[in-house]
Amino acid sequence: MFQLDLFTLQERAAEPLHVKPQRLLDVPAILERLTAVCERPRYSFMVLNLIAQASVKTGSAGPYIREGTRSIPVRDWLCDALIPVAQRDPRRLAIRTKVRQELEAKRALPADREAAERLVDAHVRKRVRQSGRTNVSRAVSELVRAGFVRRHYQGYRVDHHNRGAQRQAVYTITEEARRALHPTVDCPTRGMV
Repeated sequence: MFQLDLFTLQERAAEPLHVKPQRLLDVPAILERLTAVCERPRYSFMVLNLIAQASVKTGSAGPYIREGTRSIPVRDWLCDALIPVAQRDPRRLAIRTKVRQELEAKRALPADREAAERLVDAHVRKRVRQSGRTNVSRAVSELVRAGFVRRHYQGYRVDHHNRGAQRQAVYTITEEARRALHPTVDCPTRGMV
């Protein structure tokens, strides 16, 4: 007795596979892959560009980004960098109005107009950063799924692939994505053992 399907599998294995050659990754190819994988491809592309910019020296962005004399967690740095994009967004204007009303109701708004604007700006920035961290995390998850970024967490106790225990995110851009975004920059990991 013969098992016929066994022979057909062997015959199929002998046939050459016609694999579509992958094209070299460039910016249009990145955009094409992001469009297929991401819910918000333009936002994810901006996040990818910022991660590539922050990781140009070491290959990784995080857990902290140095900005002047301060060290900022990478997700907060990404949020702050993306704040100007939605400056005129109606939701941002609504948050500003709501914050001003809340501060006026608490009588916490200074009499000095400039000081009041700085206080409102600080409260708006805090709220935007809280929601922005979620947006950045979602975009990074999509970038990981697209194969452009690897993520792990670093901090208290040990490095780990899961967050928690006072660990902060570290984003490492893949060599393929780095070459596509910054073709003239040498990879920092080249030549390392």
